[in-house]
Amino acid sequence: EVQLMESGGGSVQPGGSLTLACTFSGLTNDVAGMGWFRETPDDGCELVSVISRADGISYADVVKGRFTTSQDNAKNTMYLRMVGLKLEDTAVYYCVAGVEYTGGFKYGGPCATFRRYYGFWGQGTQVIVSA
Repeated sequence: EVQLMESGGGSVQPGGSLTLACTFSGLTNDVAGMGWFRETPDDGCELVSVISRADGISYADVVKGRFTTSQDNAKNTMYLRMVGLKLEDTAVYYCVAGVEYTGGFKYGGPCATFRRYYGFWGQGTQVIVSA
């Protein structure tokens, strides 16, 4: 059974930093990629970053230079380091395995719908950026 669990969300002021972690289990070595999706009112379900077996690491343009993703296979954990957080980064962030898109991909609907038929998803962690 595939399991993913996010942690590290919370509330910060604009300009602040957070690091999200995703611990995973049950994945095979040939999983296409692992990424972070987020859902915002304006952009819907967006792929913020992805670590792809085929294409390496990619990010959505809106987070380039501010977000950094990494993976520690010894710990079965993927991270998303977020600095310079903006109000518009407020969202629920989901860890997803089996990602075959590059950063910036947007699903034209809510993540709750997308997750029904695509990939393996964690339960999500809330990030709130407010003054």
